[in-house]
Amino acid sequence: MKVSYVRYLDSYPTGRRRAFLLTMAVLASLITSYEAAIAPVVPLLLEDLEMSLPTYGAISAAAAVAGAISGIIAGRMTDKVGRVKLLVPAMLITALLCFAMTLVTTPTELLVVRCVLSFVDGIAIACTAPLVRDFSPRMGRATAFGFWTWGPVGANFLSAAIAGATLNLFGNWHSQFVIMGVVSIVVSLVIAANIAELSPALKATIRQTELTAVGKATESREPRMSDLLRSRCIWAHVLGISSWLVIYITLLVFGQTMLVATFGVTPAEASQIMTVFWILDIVVLIVAGRLSDRTQLRKPFAAVGTGLGLVSLGVLIWLTGHPESTSTLGLMITGMLLGGSLALAYAPWMANFSENAEDIDPRLQGTAWGLFAFVTKIMAVVVLLVAPLVVASVGWYGWLIVSLVCLAAFGVAILFFEGPWRRSQLVGTAAGDAVLAPTASTD
Repeated sequence: MKVSYVRYLDSYPTGRRRAFLLTMAVLASLITSYEAAIAPVVPLLLEDLEMSLPTYGAISAAAAVAGAISGIIAGRMTDKVGRVKLLVPAMLITALLCFAMTLVTTPTELLVVRCVLSFVDGIAIACTAPLVRDFSPRMGRATAFGFWTWGPVGANFLSAAIAGATLNLFGNWHSQFVIMGVVSIVVSLVIAANIAELSPALKATIRQTELTAVGKATESREPRMSDLLRSRCIWAHVLGISSWLVIYITLLVFGQTMLVATFGVTPAEASQIMTVFWILDIVVLIVAGRLSDRTQLRKPFAAVGTGLGLVSLGVLIWLTGHPESTSTLGLMITGMLLGGSLALAYAPWMANFSENAEDIDPRLQGTAWGLFAFVTKIMAVVVLLVAPLVVASVGWYGWLIVSLVCLAAFGVAILFFEGPWRRSQLVGTAAGDAVLAPTASTD
């Protein structure tokens, strides 16, 4: 029997209809990421549960493993059984698990709840990126993925902003998960009532614009994950983004904790600083995505963003080594610049990865993004397990130097991605016809 909440589209949506469906996919990315947010209350959890930072790191690592396993499984399933069929129930179950967090009283209970939550949430997250690809032709894909990234980044901003505004009001960390559960259920129901997905035939098509298709999978051959794994380009993407994620996950998981420990600010002040930290990141994600789409260039933006990120991270390392002379304003400015630099590289990279995987087989988008979700969680495990050990030995200063080296490794990986460096290399391609023509349309 057909599941009632799953609606398939037999013709590619255009105009406001496509924009609306893309908005639903982006909103799903936001809410699934928000449901897993915990960073603002970590300092309070450590104290209330009498838990050390290494213990918290181990718990979060176990949860990340659960999410990694569900992510790669769900990524493959989303290509086979559909995006929406998995997404909607996973979002609602995760929302209910947010309330379960309020019942946690020991590190062991925290371990169980976070593992279950991460597993279910990993299924939901693996469905959102393929949906964004489905509703974003290449002329608008970097912009679309910039909005998709508002999910994890926006969740950081949202959780930090809510914590900064309400932690002092309610006086305990439990309040944050009650708020999270209520918001998640409401938004999940809105998404369930409005989301749809493309028919299998439409998913197999590569689109340059809303009205122009430039390729289609060969229906005589079944899509195979091995096609992705044999590609040197895909491995460059996977290994490169693994390195890039070290600094991102550090800020995501330990941002407030690092600020409290290094600069002596309160948990509420740390959340306020991190709120500002993500502001420029959110803005640049869209601006960089739009510019990347207008030029149909991906790699130059990733390279420039990485270079600027290395400089900004170098400044943060210096500030961490001189906490006594560092002001809150200095932290905010440095954080904004770092966030903006990372965003400049990230949105075009996502479009680049999606397009490179699409060129192998457009029916493997869910599989490709499931692989990305797996890599993200595994790197989270590495950071959660290794960072506390490094910090205990040489402090946050030393760990940020490790992050700097990893960010530089992403810059090297860019050299192995497929795609043009210059607009002149677009001549004679579908992208060139759309971008270089005097009357080019920019869907």
